[in-house]
Amino acid sequence: MEDDVGFREFVEARLVRLSRVAYLLTGRHHDAEDLLQAALVKVAARWRRVAATGDPEAYVRRVMYNERILSWRRWRRQVVQPAEGVPEMGPTADGADGVVSRILLERALARLTWRQRAVLVLRFFEDLSVAETAAVLGCSIGTVKSQTSHALGRLRTLAPELAELMTEPMEVARERVEGNAR
Repeated sequence: MEDDVGFREFVEARLVRLSRVAYLLTGRHHDAEDLLQAALVKVAARWRRVAATGDPEAYVRRVMYNERILSWRRWRRQVVQPAEGVPEMGPTADGADGVVSRILLERALARLTWRQRAVLVLRFFEDLSVAETAAVLGCSIGTVKSQTSHALGRLRTLAPELAELMTEPMEVARERVEGNAR
């Protein structure tokens, strides 16, 4: 019973952040909900041990990344093509530029490999170090560095309109892209 209360409190406190991470990993709201639910079901069954680690959020993120990797492997033959006709970016005063940036970023992320997408989410959204990212993904530090480089290069090719997001300080870029998602 005490475990149930602790788990509920954890989920209530971290739900928004974990939902955003799930969305960034999947690119679609219903897939993000499914991913987060699957991860939380697994964590709930082991909550006592997870809570004892001292960092249950990191454990949940790891479960989400592993679940997402499994789903990518299951469906790797299915090719996801983003919709064509990306709106042109122009100066606006109504905040629509953040929405357009978010759409462009989502479409570009959808065209990356699962590992490239996961590395970018961990490194730049979660603000994890190279070593922490390697630990979460179960790969070497060199792999994280190379995948980050390849992913950023591919983003520059896929969505050159996002170049300014890749050169701004991370907090400013994150606020601009997330600002309209809240």
